[in-house]
Amino acid sequence: MLGWRDFRRMTTGEIALQICVLLVLVVVVLSAYFSARINLAELGITSGFSFLERDTGWSYSFSLIERSIDDTYRKTLLIGFLNTLFVGFISIFFATILGFIIGTMRDSANPGLKTISSVYVQIFRNIPLILQIVFLYSILIHFPGPKQAISIGDMIFMSNRGIMVPILTLPLWSVAAIVVACLALGVVLSRSGISILKALALWLVGVVAMTGLAVLIFTPEGSSAISIPYLKGLRFREGLTLSVELVAMIVGIVLYSAAYIGEVVRGGLDEVPKGLTEAGESLGLGRFGIWWTIKMPMALRSMIPPLGNQWIFTMKATTVGVAIGFSDLFYIVSTSITQSGQTLELIAILMGGFLAVNFAVAQFVTLLNARLALKGYGS
Repeated sequence: MLGWRDFRRMTTGEIALQICVLLVLVVVVLSAYFSARINLAELGITSGFSFLERDTGWSYSFSLIERSIDDTYRKTLLIGFLNTLFVGFISIFFATILGFIIGTMRDSANPGLKTISSVYVQIFRNIPLILQIVFLYSILIHFPGPKQAISIGDMIFMSNRGIMVPILTLPLWSVAAIVVACLALGVVLSRSGISILKALALWLVGVVAMTGLAVLIFTPEGSSAISIPYLKGLRFREGLTLSVELVAMIVGIVLYSAAYIGEVVRGGLDEVPKGLTEAGESLGLGRFGIWWTIKMPMALRSMIPPLGNQWIFTMKATTVGVAIGFSDLFYIVSTSITQSGQTLELIAILMGGFLAVNFAVAQFVTLLNARLALKGYGS
């Protein structure tokens, strides 16, 4: 993207060329738009976004908020967008953690760890994501029924209806307050001048502390802070139920993306000069000390750009959920097109949604990259 400095350096001819290209692009887009409207009118298909206020009349597998078949297209599309954000950011978070572990193992001097991580990368990177998700979904739907559910400590249950896990019994507004506080803490730490690894460690401690404080303050007197699932009849009550589609999506995307992130981490660690690690050894630092204070801080500067690309890819990978019926934005839009016939409008909504999310991720990566850059570098 051209900045103001780049624009000032351009000659008059170059500016005129840029304006001509922009005008041609505008003419092409407008011509395509009006041509599509004329063709749709001849076919008797109405255009516009008024259909968003109509009821859908159909349901789907998963939603983060209350839903019913009487919801409008507007609310249904919002639910699909929230589902995409939920799966995307959860997958990015866990894939990044697992990817850093795999990448560190790949850089390890231990032959066993190196072999295990190499086999992991080769398996999950070379099998198509959609095939992995369908395979996981096929396994999950063949789990035992609720009465024969697999129990882990009588707190977590796995059946063919999903995975039932404990959940904190906090009001929704308090959860939102915790999220906002965690984001604010992240911003403060990012501007504090401390290293990115120390900031991350302090942020994690802050998240745990704020969550614990919220549990103590907002848990109703005489009730438990944690809602634990239990079987009643043929279904589980209380707790949180993670649908089969949701679990297959998150696990599949995390395992797949972690293989790529692991390679990004390994490449970044390989670029750290060997002399720096030898200097750390001469100072008496152990392997973890060298990794934490020397290799990882130096490697992060070269990791961030490709890591950002992988985060964007992970967000776009949520669209494969349509293969197993997961109600992400792509699935909701596909079904809405079939039901309403508003193809152009719905595709525009789909494209706009992903453009907004991925642009926000790209801007975050740009800010993070600038935060880690050496002072005076590139200026």
